[in-house]
Amino acid sequence: MTQNLGCSTFLVRHAWLALRGVVAEALVQHDLSVAQFASLLMLEEVPGLSVADVARKVSTARQSANEMLGGLERAGLVERRPHPSDRRTQQIFLTDAGRQRLAEAVPTVQAVEARLAAGFTADEIAVVNAWLQKMTEVTDAGEEIPTI
Repeated sequence: MTQNLGCSTFLVRHAWLALRGVVAEALVQHDLSVAQFASLLMLEEVPGLSVADVARKVSTARQSANEMLGGLERAGLVERRPHPSDRRTQQIFLTDAGRQRLAEAVPTVQAVEARLAAGFTADEIAVVNAWLQKMTEVTDAGEEIPTI
């Protein structure tokens, strides 16, 4: 077992990488990557995000996000529309097919999370989720945060 040594950053990173791998395997059946799934989730929650917004939220470069969104667009899962007040920016929206694919994939991801959370109490999970949410809020200043 790895010692924490007072630095949660690397534990969170290690957990994320392990979780990402398991979730990626589960999402194969829905023909989605983890980044695509996350993007669909975000676009359902906040329709009309720009490519730059999506890039920040999935911690990737704008070019990578644009390519990933292009794949989702070619699959008919998202559509781009001109921004009403900024002609250089496009807004991204889920299509009906995107909402359907997301609705089918969410239970799969939830089942993975439930399997991985087995053995933890609801209170323990609530504390971890609250900590992760708070960490996200205090570090989300609208700028790209470099990954480790």
